Amino acid sequence: MNPVVGLDISSGESEVQAFLDKGKPYGKSFKVSHTNESLGVLFHFMRKIENESGQKPTVILEATGHYHTPVIQLLEEHNYLYIMVNPLLSYQAKKSSLRKVKTDAVDAYCLCELFYKEELDPYKKRGTQLLNLRNLTRQHETLTGLYVQAKLQFNAILEQVFPEYKGVFGDMYSKVSLNTLLEYTTSESVLREEESKLADKIASLCTSRSERWANERAKKLMEAAQRNPFKSTLYHSHLNSLEMYIQMLLQYQEHLAKLDGRIDALAGEIEEYKIIQSIPGIGEKIAATILSEIGEIERFNHPKKLVAFSGIDPSVHSSGKFTATINRITKRGSSRLRHALYMAVLCGIRGSRNKKLKEFYDKKREEGKPFKVAMIACTNKLVHWIFALLKSKETFLDLA
Repeated sequence: MNPVVGLDISSGESEVQAFLDKGKPYGKSFKVSHTNESLGVLFHFMRKIENESGQKPTVILEATGHYHTPVIQLLEEHNYLYIMVNPLLSYQAKKSSLRKVKTDAVDAYCLCELFYKEELDPYKKRGTQLLNLRNLTRQHETLTGLYVQAKLQFNAILEQVFPEYKGVFGDMYSKVSLNTLLEYTTSESVLREEESKLADKIASLCTSRSERWANERAKKLMEAAQRNPFKSTLYHSHLNSLEMYIQMLLQYQEHLAKLDGRIDALAGEIEEYKIIQSIPGIGEKIAATILSEIGEIERFNHPKKLVAFSGIDPSVHSSGKFTATINRITKRGSSRLRHALYMAVLCGIRGSRNKKLKEFYDKKREEGKPFKVAMIACTNKLVHWIFALLKSKETFLDLA
């Protein structure tokens, strides 16, 4: 016998269906919630199947983000083999049925049938270290997006309060700049102050810079206040918004700095991190993202599988005598990995940092390939290099 348990996972609960062998469903499906008590019921049910069939059942489920985490923990604690399938695969399998029915019970049943139809590989557990790194890099990406949005909102308000402030500091979003603006929100508040006191305040906010630098910034701030078209702010709500966004930007900067430190510390403990960084054009953040999204390279036995996981493999469309000549990439893999790889290629060909990659890019362009086509070809080649380096645990040699 070849028993299997199909789990249709949703938020807080799962639909369970079991088969003792191909074409032999075991009882009716039932629901279990993701609590200790209900998961205990699921465990006893799988033990019952084990007693009936004489061997441990394999568990098959769809990848569902974080919803399946409690179930996976149970399976790993009791050493159950499980297969996690791409939802696209199970969706295509369900489409083969003539009846259009969509219920949790049907989904769990179809997963069991899929187990007997397809040759599916068991899920290879990823190390805690790499999972932590992946979580940190994803948190960094999310927080960076929020930071960028806060910058845009901040700019919109600043344009209505103190637009001339933008040229006072080289980096308007530096801590000294934001804290100065927090102290002197309007041109009116700047003009009420003496220039020497402005210089003292700026110097106290940035002790690493010289007194001369503080005096120059104070002079620029005074000139900006005099040029500012809004001598007094009509809407005090703008001032409240401006202060709020400044505080938000400072908090985001603090959180991002902490995440940067944690990512660097964790990635530095992983041997593969330095291997990926040896490829010219790949810096610390890109290397950490690529490594964390790929996980253990043992999960892939061929570079083409890693290419497919990245979503940069070309789609194929052929029917009868027609074969499409213009094919887009599938984009069905990890979007974060795909973006990190693209940025790595972009950094590598700019300024010819990666001579091998730049030579390959120039060759594709000379063949008449458009920019995007050449970039995807370079990304594909980069994935093959990464696969080879991680498998052999060797560093990259830029011999071009």
